[in-house]
Amino acid sequence: MGEPRRPDRVAEAIREQVATFLAEGAKDPRIKAFVTVTAVDVTRDLRHANVFVSLMGDEADKKATMEGLGSVASHLRSVLGKTLRLRSAPEIHFKTDESVARASRIESLLAQIRDEREHREAPSGDAPEGEAPTGDAPDRDPAGT
Repeated sequence: MGEPRRPDRVAEAIREQVATFLAEGAKDPRIKAFVTVTAVDVTRDLRHANVFVSLMGDEADKKATMEGLGSVASHLRSVLGKTLRLRSAPEIHFKTDESVARASRIESLLAQIRDEREHREAPSGDAPEGEAPTGDAPDRDPAGT
């Protein structure tokens, strides 16, 4: 019954090891962008692992970093095989994770919509005669006289 969860446990262990490897041991000079390992998806037979990374930097740095990650994948595979003590280490495939950038873009669009809405709903002071501007009560003293 515990077998279906094994790929999830292996994926999490791979994510931790890859993040550590990239932070401490990646020697490829093409890895220039700031790399964050966001997720790892492992096939059920544990032969392939898609490692999703988020990259910070300009487009040229991101492209060079992905090439560098591709070149260290085989070395990383051997490191994973030793540290995780797997019978056969999975083949590593690096993929860019655009979800962080997409979430940031959505958040900025929502903030822009909120700002526009607040700007439209703000009292302008140009209310028709006899009516208070939207959101304000008529001018009265606290005693109600």
